[in-house]
Amino acid sequence: MPEPRLNHVQCLDTRGLHRMAYWEWGDRANPRVLVCAHGLSRQGRDFDSLATAMAGEYRVVAPDVVGRGQSDWLSDPIGYVLPTYMADMVTLLARLDAQSVHWVGTSMGGLIGLGLASFQQTPIAKLVLNDVGPTIQPDALQRIGSYLGLPQRWATLEDAADYMLSISQGFGTHSREQWLALTRPMLKADGDGFKPHYDPAIAVPFRAITPELAAASEAALWKAYDAIACRTLLLRGADSDLLTRETAQAMTQRGPRAQLHEFPAVGHAPMLSVPEQIAVVREFLLAP
Repeated sequence: MPEPRLNHVQCLDTRGLHRMAYWEWGDRANPRVLVCAHGLSRQGRDFDSLATAMAGEYRVVAPDVVGRGQSDWLSDPIGYVLPTYMADMVTLLARLDAQSVHWVGTSMGGLIGLGLASFQQTPIAKLVLNDVGPTIQPDALQRIGSYLGLPQRWATLEDAADYMLSISQGFGTHSREQWLALTRPMLKADGDGFKPHYDPAIAVPFRAITPELAAASEAALWKAYDAIACRTLLLRGADSDLLTRETAQAMTQRGPRAQLHEFPAVGHAPMLSVPEQIAVVREFLLAP
């Protein structure tokens, strides 16, 4: 699998500037741009397989959202929220000089894309929402919060892979080789061992969510979803605890009336790294 190019772009926050890293595949002169945005505690290399499959047709860009991967950490953890992430992506799109883009977003990355796609004069022409919608189940948030930001250290890659597999059962079936490939970019060297790639402080605003804030956020997300006009594909793990079938069905009837595709024997969230999942995304993106 070819190695992507690593680039950085400077973005503005409340304390100054931070650098956001982004990975890039394909011809950088290609005007067809595909942005792939990852989930809450993940990073851009999650999309290695999808990006490789799409690099012949697109300039594929997968950012490490601030606080993750090769990006800077924020000095003020309150900045780890959707408005910051969306503003950073606007800066990234300006750097790419992309007049029109297609967007694939998993979980948090889908919410970033949903917000951007709802704006007037949005550059997003096609949107793939991977196992996320305006209504997010509290039980799933509680599950994610049970491990997000905890101090972790592993002696070996194998140990880290075993732990990450234990908290990632919803990702579906992967070979050991595939899982190790997904695990490596999730780690930073720590002496003779490894620690998670992300800033533990990303959990601070996540844990500050109250029922009242969650209800207001859900209302705002539905309003944004209803404003989306571009063609939209909604992917759902059939066993997802974050995106219910009821919410997914509502998303096929409202706003952009998303086309829905469910993957059996997968929860939250499909990793888009196996051929049958890549094929679904590829068919949607390349359709006239």
